[in-house]
Amino acid sequence: MAQPRKTGTRRRIRTFTHEDLTFDVLDGGPLDGPAVVLLHGFPERASHWKDVTGPLHAQGLRTLAPDQRGYSPRARPPDRRAYAMSHLVGDTVALIERYGAPVHLVGHDWGSAVAWATAGAHPELVRTLTTVSVPHPTAFGRSLLTSSQALRSWYMVAFQPPGLVEAVARRAPAVLEAWLRRAGLTESDVARFRSEIVEYGALPGALGWYRALPFSLGSPSAPVRVPTTHVWSDGDVALARRGAELTERQVHAPYELRVLQGVSHWIPTQAPDELADAILARIGRL
Repeated sequence: MAQPRKTGTRRRIRTFTHEDLTFDVLDGGPLDGPAVVLLHGFPERASHWKDVTGPLHAQGLRTLAPDQRGYSPRARPPDRRAYAMSHLVGDTVALIERYGAPVHLVGHDWGSAVAWATAGAHPELVRTLTTVSVPHPTAFGRSLLTSSQALRSWYMVAFQPPGLVEAVARRAPAVLEAWLRRAGLTESDVARFRSEIVEYGALPGALGWYRALPFSLGSPSAPVRVPTTHVWSDGDVALARRGAELTERQVHAPYELRVLQGVSHWIPTQAPDELADAILARIGRL
């Protein structure tokens, strides 16, 4: 396993702050190991990485998994503008700076979008990048015009009306849960969504990421200049293969595309060993 260029804090990080918000963090593995920051997607939380972190810890890596903006109870601003990408990247930078050294950055779904933006804007903070499901934003934009991606992204429009999805979750939860099952969630995943997102009060903030999209459009999407692996699964109903194929053009560093066969969108919970292997392979190439 590659050794870190600089050792970060050797105290557990349970919380960090940014913009007067307080974020909860799951900090595991050896304190003196190189840090891997894990950014979850929608509608998930830091706990969704639990089956990925074990193999990473076994290889001497420390993991830092935050409950991101809108998910942590003390980090749920009501204004949708507060969920624009610049704020989400700022949260990640604040965690890395709290750790105190460059990290290996991993993101799934929305966490992947934040990881792309963070690595592009702050390459000095990122040793390696592993993105899961969501391609580089420029590749995603091009795939909207050259594949089935626009049709697959219909839900982004459906999530825009304030309070609509929240009302469905309260009054007709079976409707929302049926959609999640069609997207590939298992019954245990749906139960966790019910308890860890809806009952936990995280759904409005989680939807804020989508509702802030108009405030993030036009933001520059810098090419990434750190060693990168992109992981995509052929059972993903939300992301077309075209975006994954176009991503290589946006990485000006060693790059690999890994395609998982027969796996749905929910890679961290449904193919954790394969994902851990991809992360370790990328880190080990330093």
